[in-house]
Amino acid sequence: MSLLLLALGWLAAAADPARIVYTKSFPGSNPPYVAIQLDENGHGEYREKDDDDPLLFQLSEKETREIFALVEKLDRFRRPLEAPGKVAFTGWKTFRYERGNERHETKFNFSQDADARALWDWFERITESALLLQRLERAARYDRLGVNQALLELEMAWDRKRLVAPQQFLPVLERIARNQAYMHIARERASRLLEAFRASSTSGP
Repeated sequence: MSLLLLALGWLAAAADPARIVYTKSFPGSNPPYVAIQLDENGHGEYREKDDDDPLLFQLSEKETREIFALVEKLDRFRRPLEAPGKVAFTGWKTFRYERGNERHETKFNFSQDADARALWDWFERITESALLLQRLERAARYDRLGVNQALLELEMAWDRKRLVAPQQFLPVLERIARNQAYMHIARERASRLLEAFRASSTSGP
């Protein structure tokens, strides 16, 4: 019976993966609100409004492991992370851990905890990546002359290692690289980024 209960526990855990929910509220910034969900299988959702259709993304196994390792170091958000004393307001950040009936949440403006700052940076990078994808897709649809600038910004973020889940860019990069309606320099840049992003997604965990 104990083996059966253990097997059922494993099945329940697989059916209900752990999830992190991150929100940031900073009126006057761009965007003023962000909500990101990520489960331990790497499936993610990005929103700028609670009722938005989410932008879906898939993190690599390595990226997901690194994020959830930080969550464990932070005791699944069972303890406060706010830095003591007064600091400049940088927006309210919330980390929430969910798995089945287990839920823990902590909210802070600024933290001195190195692991909290590392996790915060992961979600900042996810946000930056989503904004760059939105910018590129808008330019590809409505501003062909602006496509090269959007690609340049994307390339700079890639060089600075600020992109997360680069495979989410592949469809729009393929459209640009193959469409003669875009400037030659834009098509060339899109082709270079395609090659780099594909290589990164096949390099393994």
